[in-house]
Amino acid sequence: MVRAAVLPAVGAPLEITDIELPDPGPGQVRVRLAAAGVCHSDLSLTNGTMRVPVPAVLGHEGAGTVVAVGEGVTHVAPGAEVVLNWAPSCGSCHACSLGEVWLCANALNGAADVYARTADGTELHPGLNVAAFAEETVVSSGCVLPLPDGVPLTDAALLGCAVLTGYGAVHHAAKVQPGETVAVYGVGGVGLAALQGARIAGASRIVAVDVSPEKEELARAAGATDYVLASDNTAREIRGLTGKQGVDAAIECVGRAATIRTAWDSTRRGGRTTVVGIGGKDQQVTFNALEIFHWGRTLSGCVYGNTDPAKDLPVLADHVRSGRLDLGALVTERIALDGIPAAFENMLAGKGGRALVVF
Repeated sequence: MVRAAVLPAVGAPLEITDIELPDPGPGQVRVRLAAAGVCHSDLSLTNGTMRVPVPAVLGHEGAGTVVAVGEGVTHVAPGAEVVLNWAPSCGSCHACSLGEVWLCANALNGAADVYARTADGTELHPGLNVAAFAEETVVSSGCVLPLPDGVPLTDAALLGCAVLTGYGAVHHAAKVQPGETVAVYGVGGVGLAALQGARIAGASRIVAVDVSPEKEELARAAGATDYVLASDNTAREIRGLTGKQGVDAAIECVGRAATIRTAWDSTRRGGRTTVVGIGGKDQQVTFNALEIFHWGRTLSGCVYGNTDPAKDLPVLADHVRSGRLDLGALVTERIALDGIPAAFENMLAGKGGRALVVF
């Protein structure tokens, strides 16, 4: 039996309770969690913006130590430190055949599995595949990536989602080049990673945008050269900071129609607007045909930072070892399992960066 945060139903409060995990079967790995990040996607699962089978153990950003492996698992062994990969690619669908593993059609198939049970026998699903809001978890071997040397295990949890997503949005989706200008909308965990990613990319001007004045210090520490409080004049302010042109690349990490529209408006003619935030179906963004032609901008979605975690994790680890990437700077609160509901409330209120559950 291990302690876990269980979502009994969409819209219901999390329950911190004991669950029973089975031994790992063929192709499975049991991991003792060191830490798990609290991501806005977890909140989206609780309120139904994103849907997975319930009841479920949430948490998809984690790192820990392998406890046991099932038959056929050879790339990790007990005692190995690992990062959890919530979206493992199948390698055989159309997207995977194109090398676009972040769009794998089968990545979330495991979320429908029954992977554990509560003390009364209720079947549980593994949230977004990995069920990281628990002291231990059992996952498919594809959900486990060996942690490169030189990266602190607890902070490594952030690599599993926030950093891959934010860094990838800058380097893979927006393809920011040295000397370009960047605006990042939303200074949460992913936004802070995007700011660091823009700094690493050599952006000449990095504008952070958020509704909270308290986040300016966090944003500047991550690499922001300018900080703009979100308002009806945000796009105009950003154009004013960039010679009335707008930024080369805008990274939207909020998932709201108004913010997406503002990010588009703050991008220069011919620039790129990349949407990372996950919005609801009710968030409708509108453009007229003439402006699409006139501005010549590119608007694109971004899933998991358009990354291949197996290839990108060693790159990120090198940035960590060199000091270019500061994982600890993304964390504004270290909590226990029972602190997750309060962390959700802080996210809704726009407070802080990443909350990290430390086991």
